[in-house]
Amino acid sequence: MFSSILSGAIYGIECHLVQVEADLSTGLPCFVMVGNLGSEVKEAGERVRIALKNSGIQLPPMHIAVNISPGNVRKEGTGFDLPIAMAVLGALGQLPVGATEGILFLGELSLDGRLKPVRGSLPIADCAARAGIKQCIMACDNAREASVISEMKAVGALSLAQVVEYLCLPPEKREAFLPALPGYLNEPRREQESGNVDFEEIQGQEGVKRGALIAAAGFHHLLLAGPPGTGKTMIARRMPTILPPLSEEESLEVSSIYSIAGQLPKDKPLKTERPFLSPHHSISPQALTGGGKIPKPGVISLAHRGVLFLDELPEFKRQTLDLLRQPLEDRSIQISRSSGTFRYPADIMLCGAMNPCPCGYFPDRNKCRCTPYEIHTYLSHVSGPILDRMDLSVMVPKVELSQLQGKRKGESSRQMRRKVMIARSMQEKRYRGTAIRFNSELGPGDMERYCRLEKEESELMEQLFQKLELSARAYHRLLKVARTIADLDESERIRKEHLVQAACYRTMGILER
Repeated sequence: MFSSILSGAIYGIECHLVQVEADLSTGLPCFVMVGNLGSEVKEAGERVRIALKNSGIQLPPMHIAVNISPGNVRKEGTGFDLPIAMAVLGALGQLPVGATEGILFLGELSLDGRLKPVRGSLPIADCAARAGIKQCIMACDNAREASVISEMKAVGALSLAQVVEYLCLPPEKREAFLPALPGYLNEPRREQESGNVDFEEIQGQEGVKRGALIAAAGFHHLLLAGPPGTGKTMIARRMPTILPPLSEEESLEVSSIYSIAGQLPKDKPLKTERPFLSPHHSISPQALTGGGKIPKPGVISLAHRGVLFLDELPEFKRQTLDLLRQPLEDRSIQISRSSGTFRYPADIMLCGAMNPCPCGYFPDRNKCRCTPYEIHTYLSHVSGPILDRMDLSVMVPKVELSQLQGKRKGESSRQMRRKVMIARSMQEKRYRGTAIRFNSELGPGDMERYCRLEKEESELMEQLFQKLELSARAYHRLLKVARTIADLDESERIRKEHLVQAACYRTMGILER
């Protein structure tokens, strides 16, 4: 007999629906599996056979052939255990005719028949819903993820025996036996969690906080430089508290990446806060960009739609930092392996923090004893092309004692976020009907339309271009920052003061080499 079951496979970050086909025939008893399978999938035959036995179902001594199609897609992972078991049971006649039709199955089986969660259930459920599939059966934790998809009826099961009993019931009695999980999007959304950090805790540094505000309003890359202990890391860690909240579409996109990476929290299957990742400077290139025979998302992809904070920027290997050059421009990263080419999203706000010299106190020669050669060597760890991609560069000065002892609190994250949302609403209105969301996403071809300058502003821009010796990329980035500053002032036109302020955040003489 023949049986076919619907399941899903992940290839890099792409999801594909697959058919798990089983055929039982007379002949030499064996369990054969084909279909471009990885090692974990090849082992599924033995897991399924023992799980069925321990669930009270004895396989007859027959030739069992399982094919997972299409054959041109590589199948990896342990999520095919449950669909293989269902296909075999269907071919044996142990399930009612049509009981599995229109249902997606996914899950790993333990030897005693218990159902275990697997990676990537959220994007697979989303892919199935787009194809018109309305129901899925998974492990309970995976079903919680799948319930994020409003069009999907997600049923969570504890064991193989429970799934079989569920399918043997008449359709009208199934809901009472294993009720589908309520849609997660229908539940009240909690307030954005910020880890109990707030910009009001930062005393002084008003100029730096202004730079952070501009960066958040336009989703610009930000570089903070200054001596140790001046609050660079504090400011960077508070950036998510003033960023616009994730939209529903962005939340699903980010959650899918974390699901594929196996890092989605069980109690919160939908990420509603923008990611903030701060890897150690010893991170390998593969961990940053994604690695493995079938590459998994790296840190840069896990920070998608959020902040990637690189503290002590010059301490990172130059080779590692230079890997960011292409993703910062394309907002995605392409990885080629012998098994294929994979493209991962990497639309991030890069925030870097660094000292001006190895000891951190240059140009204060009362404290700094670094030689010019040592300073040059230290700063050269960050290449010119990386610095050129930083939209805003801010010097973080030493905080005065009077500011630390002052009782007056600074501007809070809530107040700053309100300003960001006003600027964001202007951008949303301006770019309606296009793929652009933030000013930082403007391309060279968009400048004439969205960053048009009047005569006086054009003359000032010419002077800045010559005096600052700007590259073409730096010229466009300065215009984009000026556009964001104008939005914060609720001005449709870029004025001279906006260009001057943007130029102030473009120059950092201490880092010029």
